[in-house]
Amino acid sequence: MKSPLLSLPGAVPAEGRDEGVAAHYGDLFREQRALAAGRGLVDLSHRGVVTVTGDDRLSWLHLLLTQHVSELPAGQATEALILSAHGHIEHALYLVDDGETVWAHVEPGTQEALIAYLESMKFFYRVEVADRTDEFAVVHLPAGSIAEVPDGVVVRETAYGRDLFLPRADLEAYAAQHGPVAGILAYEALRIEQHRPRIGFETDHRTIPHELGWIGSAVHLQKGCYRGQETVARVHNLGKPPRRLVFLHLDGSEVHLPAPGTPVRLAADEEGRQLGFVTTSGRHHELGPIALALVKRNVPVDAELLAGDTAAAQETVVEP
Repeated sequence: MKSPLLSLPGAVPAEGRDEGVAAHYGDLFREQRALAAGRGLVDLSHRGVVTVTGDDRLSWLHLLLTQHVSELPAGQATEALILSAHGHIEHALYLVDDGETVWAHVEPGTQEALIAYLESMKFFYRVEVADRTDEFAVVHLPAGSIAEVPDGVVVRETAYGRDLFLPRADLEAYAAQHGPVAGILAYEALRIEQHRPRIGFETDHRTIPHELGWIGSAVHLQKGCYRGQETVARVHNLGKPPRRLVFLHLDGSEVHLPAPGTPVRLAADEEGRQLGFVTTSGRHHELGPIALALVKRNVPVDAELLAGDTAAAQETVVEP
């Protein structure tokens, strides 16, 4: 779905998974600095919007999601995962309940598969699942923003800012009133700085929640009765995840950023054995080039790494 904000001056379309919104509007670092200062907004209108209504919505979702949501207070934001039977991550939902409806935004293009799974699990529960992507656009206001929220708009508020489920027809007018608008590259650079994983970027077909630090924030360890729960409990109680997420400070003298999938290895290893791979990289207005990567659990936390040919110093995100 192509955003109308791509018609703004300087807009450069994003590619890949974020196609449909702007990568930037001509000045990446200015856009980042505005967000860091609590000004402006980010157009996330390419993300999928899914709602669940009905008297059983919370108790039903509690059976399917990794998060404890059966008693979720109205207005309290949370995030949750849907796992495969083997505990691998399939979907991430960023949700809030407004007292009558659960609202969730998900990765672009994943809402159809998510809804198909949810529909298959309805059974006798009094719930209705709907794809509202055509009607509502997700808009992100950074932490500290004083932008007003129109009456009736559902808000999901976290430590990182507020996500608005804005009527899509109001997107242009709202952006004109509460800009400047920042592109997805500015938002992603701040996400990397905050060590926040993203489905389809920090995940592959065998990723489990422990590897990305999602235990606690998206996975509740004191509940069961969801698909993949056995793997979560077994790894938490008896084992350790095979990989761990790390944050990389990249050598700023390199012109090109390492692309997702770029091999990560020890700088001191002459044999060049691959120990992991870059998941996301970006350019930060203060930190310079940065990245997230998945590496083997036993990689020393103080080891100097290479991301491709780029020197990289690591910060621990998930303890080994």
